[in-house]
Order: sequence, then C-alpha cells, then structure tokens
Amino acid sequence: MIVGVVTWELHLSDCQSLKDKRRIVKSLKDRLHARFNVSVAETDLQDRWQRAELSCCVVANSRRHAESVLGAADNLVERDTAARIIDSHLNLL
Repeated sequence: MIVGVVTWELHLSDCQSLKDKRRIVKSLKDRLHARFNVSVAETDLQDRWQRAELSCCVVANSRRHAESVLGAADNLVERDTAARIIDSHLNLL
C-alpha cells in the first residue's frame, strides 16, 4: 500500500476577503475530489486572504498509480487561473 501526499502553497491574487478565498479553495477542493477521488484539505494559512496551503492525499496499490494521480492533480491546480502555485512538495510513503 502506498500513501501519496502532495502539498501546494498557493497565491490567490484576486482575493479581497476570506469569503473570496473560501470560494476559490472550495472550488479547487471539490474539483480535485470529483475528478481524482482524492482527499483534499486546507492545511495551513487559513487566516491569510491571498495565501492558501492545500494538501491532497491518495492511497494506491502501486507507487506508479499514486504518482500518476497526484501528477494529474498537480496539473489541474497548475492550470487554475485563480491560484498560482508558489511551492509544492510530494511525499510517497
């Protein structure tokens, strides 16, 4: 069993309030979960308007599958126009 986790630190330049931030973060979380059946949570920076940290987790039976799912999730976040990836970390356990 392989547990894969990718964590993104995001810049949300269009946010003017925490309400704006919640809308963008919720949209990203919902799309990631719906498309890839992964668990996603906002794991840090909850009180910052234009910054967010999201973590995405997948449990797979092979390293290749976990890397594939998390790579595709990374591409979805990268293509999002409301959020820019500042930093990301991938861990496979």
